[in-house]
Order: sequence, then C-alpha cells, then structure tokens
Amino acid sequence: MEITQEFLEEFKDRMHISHSSEDDNLKRLLSFSVLALKGSCGEFDIYGELDTDIRAKELVFERTRYTYNDSLEYFADNFLSEIISLGISLLTEEDDDSSATV
Repeated sequence: MEITQEFLEEFKDRMHISHSSEDDNLKRLLSFSVLALKGSCGEFDIYGELDTDIRAKELVFERTRYTYNDSLEYFADNFLSEIISLGISLLTEEDDDSSATV
C-alpha cells in the first residue's frame, strides 16, 4: 500500500509531529494499518470520498496512533464497534454493487 506524502502530512498534523525524521516509519505504520483494517473490514479507499472511505481513514489513523504509542493491543477493544460497523457497511456496499451489475 503506497502512502502519499499528503496522507502522511495529514496524520502528522493530527499527531502534532512536526519533524520528518520518522516519516519512513510512519508511512510503514500507516501502510500496516490499512492492510490490517482491510483484512478485518473489507476493501476501502483511504483516498476516497465515500462515507465508508472516510470512516476507514479515521480508523487507519487511530490504529496507527495506537501502534505509534506502543498500545496496539488496546485498539481492537476500544474501537470494536467502529470496526464492526465499518465491516458491515463495506459488506452492504459490496452487495449493492453486485446487485447493480446483475
């Protein structure tokens, strides 16, 4: 998963990180978060504008924040309802897309 500089900067702004010495590590952590959430919830586009894409992006930022702060073990419990909700929404979108093409 390619993380753009703009996406990285948005995360850094949110985290109040002003230096660039950790950029490679942050890109890696963001990429891992995208892959982990896609594995749990389904396909989404972190650069997309659908409601599910925006919600997924939020979860990517939160998971990365937890990872960055060495607290990843608490992420799933603290965001379980959001993860489940996103997964259901993505599944519903997928079903709607398949119905539309039939």
